[in-house]
Amino acid sequence: MKIGFIGLGNVGAKLAGSVLRNGYDLTVRDLDRKAAQPFLDRGAEWADSPKKMAEACDMIITCLPSPAACSAVMEAGDGLLTGLSAGKIWAEMSTTDESEVRRIAARVRATGAEAIDCPVSGGCHRAATGNISIFAGCNRETFDRALPVLKAMGRRILHTGDVGSASVLKVVTNYLATANLVTLSEALVTSKAAGMDLNTTFEAIRISSGNSFVHETESQVILNGSRDINFTMDLVVKDITLFQEVADRAGVPLEVSPVLKSIFEDGEKRYGSRELSPNIIRRLEEATNLDILAPGFPDEMQDDEVEEPGYEVIPPGSAHAGAAR
Repeated sequence: MKIGFIGLGNVGAKLAGSVLRNGYDLTVRDLDRKAAQPFLDRGAEWADSPKKMAEACDMIITCLPSPAACSAVMEAGDGLLTGLSAGKIWAEMSTTDESEVRRIAARVRATGAEAIDCPVSGGCHRAATGNISIFAGCNRETFDRALPVLKAMGRRILHTGDVGSASVLKVVTNYLATANLVTLSEALVTSKAAGMDLNTTFEAIRISSGNSFVHETESQVILNGSRDINFTMDLVVKDITLFQEVADRAGVPLEVSPVLKSIFEDGEKRYGSRELSPNIIRRLEEATNLDILAPGFPDEMQDDEVEEPGYEVIPPGSAHAGAAR
């Protein structure tokens, strides 16, 4: 299977690297040709347009910063839609709007091709090693066809249902991560203000009921001071907005989500849209005149797990429960 990949940013470059590392014939494209050069040096091909990529490849993956960027790549001029045909697969790995991905998926199917929304979760450090998790929304036949490629990019692969379902679950999980980041910021600042040692505080949270994935990753780079997880405040606002829109369409009167959005909108105003998202803690550092720093923590996250073959995660009670990984 020949794979095309559009969008070689922080996450996309790592996912494309896994595709290439696992032996697939890869064609790449990005607005910045320089971002593609490391892949070209390792044997990947360059596509002069999305249309030409779609014509040449069996599965075309997009990993872009916004729904608008995805729509442009798919529909503008010589977009991917003009090159798709029967038997091909479009896989959208961006964090995007469920209604938009369903709209474009309908246009993809009209060409005879199939569509998957398959966002990732677990952080850039796991994307780099192929140990990230992937949600996949599509029909079962398309999922089975795409599964070998998804396994090359991620470890835990979850079939979430029809197209759009993966995008819903992705913004749900990003919302939870954001809520955890804000509460961890409050917990760390309060602990410091109360005279607690921050190294001890970190361990107390880690071994307790207060532990989480966000604590084990983002708290470390907060305490180091780098605050670097390759994710920015504008992206947090985008994700919370997408989550809020899902809730609004479903008629759910959320209470915490609007507060989180206002906190990060304030962070954008203070520090800039491209400020690293863990630096939301600066709002409390400035309010208390405290520096939330501690020795012995890394300046960026590294995946300490060895890359392992990917497998499908089977939800309890599903039609595929009991199936082999």
